[in-house]
Amino acid sequence: MTVDAAPRGLVLVVEDEPAIADLVRLYLIRDGFGVHLERDGAAGLAAARRLRPVACVLDIALPALNGTEVCRRLREAGDWTPVIFLTARDDEVDRVVGLELGADDYVTKPFSPRELVARVRAVLRRTAGTPEGTGLPRVVGAVALDPTRRTVTAAGTPVQLTSTEFDLLAHLMARPGRVFTREELLAGVWGYAAHAGTRTVDVHVAQVRAKLGAAGVIRTHRGVGYSADG
Repeated sequence: MTVDAAPRGLVLVVEDEPAIADLVRLYLIRDGFGVHLERDGAAGLAAARRLRPVACVLDIALPALNGTEVCRRLREAGDWTPVIFLTARDDEVDRVVGLELGADDYVTKPFSPRELVARVRAVLRRTAGTPEGTGLPRVVGAVALDPTRRTVTAAGTPVQLTSTEFDLLAHLMARPGRVFTREELLAGVWGYAAHAGTRTVDVHVAQVRAKLGAAGVIRTHRGVGYSADG
């Protein structure tokens, strides 16, 4: 449960395998993050609410409360702290369920601790940065997006998106009508190559569409990818 203060902010790591937890902690500290460790989901949820970390790294298979349930409860409470899941399963079930609950990314075990730290940095850049290098508001159809304030409205109604969902929509709206392949979106939004699996893109697109409702502007180009059109 040791907390290490650091200028990059505090990352909450909830992992019940001590060897993995200690390795993740070591690499995060080396990269300038503070780390708070918990071993079960209930304690992890309490720590997330108490400490307000800059990001959470959650194993899915946790005692007391699994990682997906921890994420669901945080999101239901309006807490949109970036969440990265650790999963031991190399199928799509955990990944898809986790992303649908509002997680920002996932890493499959066994993983490179350097890759995990890179994912944490990437999701924090997405949270704090301005996509496409411009702060100019964008409007496509009934959807308005402000990159500086990181706000979205659909037909005048505010829409709450995760940092990854926001940057996916911003990436598409930066070039209305332009069709992006899934591989291009993985590279441009997530910052890594297609080996991570393009299903990630599909799930996030579905989530953004669900939140935008009837004002949705994302179009599917079968066999190619997605675009934003009014």
